[in-house]
Amino acid sequence: MKKLIELLAKEMAAAFERAGYDASYGRVNLSNRPDLCEYQCNGALAGAKAYKKAPIQIAGDVAAQLADGSIFSMVEAVPPGFVNLKVREDFLASYLMDMQKEEKMSVTPAKEPKTILIDYGGPNVAKPLHVGHLRSAIIGESLKRLGRYMGHKVIGDVHLGDWGLQMGLIITELRRRLPGLVYFDDSYQGEYPKEAPFTIGELEEIYPAASQKSKEDEAYKAEALQATYLLQQGCRGYRALWKHIMQVSVADLQANYQRLQVDFDLWKGESDVQEYIPAMVRDMQEKGFAREDAGALVVDIKEETDTKEIPPCMILKSDGASLYTTTDMATLVERMKLYHPDEILYVADKRQEMHFTQVFRCAKKTGIVDAGTKLFFLGFGTMNGKDGKPFKTREGGVMRLENLIGEINEEMFHKIVENRSVKDKDAKDTARIVGLSAIKYGDLSNQATKDYIFDIDRFTSFEGNTGPYILYTIVRIKSILHRYDGANDQKLLPAASSSEKGLMLALAGFGSAMEEAFAERAPHKICSYIYELSNAFNRFYHETKILAEEDEAQKASWICLLRLTQRVLETSIDLLGFEAPEKM
Repeated sequence: MKKLIELLAKEMAAAFERAGYDASYGRVNLSNRPDLCEYQCNGALAGAKAYKKAPIQIAGDVAAQLADGSIFSMVEAVPPGFVNLKVREDFLASYLMDMQKEEKMSVTPAKEPKTILIDYGGPNVAKPLHVGHLRSAIIGESLKRLGRYMGHKVIGDVHLGDWGLQMGLIITELRRRLPGLVYFDDSYQGEYPKEAPFTIGELEEIYPAASQKSKEDEAYKAEALQATYLLQQGCRGYRALWKHIMQVSVADLQANYQRLQVDFDLWKGESDVQEYIPAMVRDMQEKGFAREDAGALVVDIKEETDTKEIPPCMILKSDGASLYTTTDMATLVERMKLYHPDEILYVADKRQEMHFTQVFRCAKKTGIVDAGTKLFFLGFGTMNGKDGKPFKTREGGVMRLENLIGEINEEMFHKIVENRSVKDKDAKDTARIVGLSAIKYGDLSNQATKDYIFDIDRFTSFEGNTGPYILYTIVRIKSILHRYDGANDQKLLPAASSSEKGLMLALAGFGSAMEEAFAERAPHKICSYIYELSNAFNRFYHETKILAEEDEAQKASWICLLRLTQRVLETSIDLLGFEAPEKM
């Protein structure tokens, strides 16, 4: 079905034509003056020069064509040439009834579905997730869900950091601590143990200890570099240890991402693409794309239109070692081979913009990526504390993600218990659900590219533009619907009040809001939409005695309206990556 604003624009375009003007001037926009009108057309201003007429005259001619229509209840030409519009209540009610019958509620599925691969998450194995991993995970997850809702095939890849010096550091430290492990016996030919010789807790202590030693001891660092080299060359014992590191780390990462309701289709990493690197490098050399520069292998990517310096893309260092650019390029080789994506979107810290500019240009120039495949980088801002600096623990360290989730859940638990709306035995589960909404909505309600302040007190509030406020609105609707004992085959009547019409108009904007959010890769637009919708519902709720209404047809109509509101809100929060409890 068409979106409401498309139907209004079609009617307006026909009116321009009937009045003797080009139909293209009939574009309709939401009014920014809701006290005057609901929608507005500014086409008369644009057409004044072409028709050598005053805009108000054109607006008057068009308004006259709509005087007795079935869609608008008010059409008013006002200086200097606006056409102010209000929608008929019966037309709006009919539109919402049609919308309710639609699976996607006025969202038009993609006519030509694309294969879109989203690279988000990006954790390093053997390290705990911290708050710096939060934004990539939840922004990427929301974009993945939104793309699928639009009808596209969307593949989410965590893209692990699992093949660099950190592995050599861990192996070196293990060898120092446990030299008798069979993995370090070069003459051993048997099967290696199935169980790892360390826990995730021990692994998370080993890596930082090794990292610190490498900064203080050159011999230790050299040993770690040699261990990394031997691992990458296929040393049996080191490969077996690496597999243990991967098993233990990935299991822990999956558990932590699950707590965030973030789910990846692919758990691939840098190690998966090492086999592609030699052939990729040879191809770049043979085709003349790569050249030597101080012993390193680089590809020039500067373009004539550049206004700032764009350094060459380094493929191999002077010692022949690969870099992030190398593995990212090889990852593109694999993605084109296995998935043939139409689009690849990277969600990462905006400070990596130059890196991705180099990778994208190099991939296009060397033909690694097809001309028709689009590459996008969505760089997000920093999550800061109230002091405006990157979010830290009270002691000043980097906060583990599980600790942040725990703090939020604890805060929500206390508020829920104080509210006495949920029994103690259910309060913990409710706090977890509401706490996740506080974290995700608190982040996603900000434009991704901007830094923002992570304020636990504000984000966990039941009032204002917060996740708990949205959930409280949904729970309020559920409570009314649980108490309604009438028939379920309701018909939606025309709005009986301005607050009811305001709610109806907000619901009718669902399709436009979702499509705009997807087109702009902007989950914050979903947040803005559901905040306005929740406000519209709560105004209607406070002005209307729904269950006390004696007119059964009117009561049933309001229940119908509530069911649609619940469905729209629950669909929207699912696209943001969280859910609503039964009670709060």
